[in-house]
Amino acid sequence: MIAFALRRFGSALLVMVALSMLVFLIFFATPGVDPARQMAGKNPSPETIAAIEAEFGLDKPLPVQYLSMMDRLVVSRDLESYSNRGVRILPQLARATPVTLSLVLGAAVLWVVVSIVMGVAAATLRGRVWDPVLMGLALVAMSMPVFWVGQVANLFSQDRWHDTFLFSWVPPLGYTPLTEDPVMWFKHLVIPWITLALLYIGLYSRVLRSAMIETESQDFVRTARAKGLSRRRVLARHTLRNSMLGFVSLFGLDLGALIAGSALLTEVVFGLPGIGRLTYRALANLDLPVIMATVLYGAFFVVVLNALVDILYARLDPRIREA
Repeated sequence: MIAFALRRFGSALLVMVALSMLVFLIFFATPGVDPARQMAGKNPSPETIAAIEAEFGLDKPLPVQYLSMMDRLVVSRDLESYSNRGVRILPQLARATPVTLSLVLGAAVLWVVVSIVMGVAAATLRGRVWDPVLMGLALVAMSMPVFWVGQVANLFSQDRWHDTFLFSWVPPLGYTPLTEDPVMWFKHLVIPWITLALLYIGLYSRVLRSAMIETESQDFVRTARAKGLSRRRVLARHTLRNSMLGFVSLFGLDLGALIAGSALLTEVVFGLPGIGRLTYRALANLDLPVIMATVLYGAFFVVVLNALVDILYARLDPRIREA
């Protein structure tokens, strides 16, 4: 098991290095991208552009620029933004990371718990009226775009019903750190959690229901029942455990992508200053240092979470360890 984990984390490190090189090359290969000209403002003189290139090392060969940027990002950690000169990247990343983690992890707990309950209930009640009702609700949740749900939630909680007992507790859009005021932190995030989790509740409950129905027809489940095991024990120890393999793999991919910045729409709608908003602004300004930092941040979470999922997958199914 240890060797399996080391192989997964070793390959994850190689993926991060390769991704950083790819992002760097794509940035400079994109037609019309010239960071020095953009920083110089309108109608810059050749001397101004040359001075900026010399200041930021943009006049050096690309391999030297890449190694210098990675050294300042990872080793010395003093890499500065192109668009906001003098502003260091890592403090911005450090301020945005807790916001995104608070949003994504809270929503993840919500969607995992609710989707397991709905999926198990739909599978065990198959053929009864509650099965199509639950799956219909899941389909509705999957069909609603996150930005639309967020806007509707803001319409009622911030405007029309804000003075009623339902939403009078909802604070203005924004974010309060957990360390400053845990109660206000929760109030700021509870509606974004629900908004972000709805899509995944619908998807995961349907995936789990299908997997459980398929697993119930397997020989080992029928054998467990023939041995006289209780229905609850068969459900928990055999059916649900084996049905969670696909659930776990999907969860690792989605959680990593959301932490990497895919929660952008939710952050924008609710005014949360997270990684998604930081990445969006960097892309709009062609700010390569910030783009590189956020991409590596996202790649770290994606590859690490997928490595952890592979390890957990191998724990659930020992046959995977031999792969």
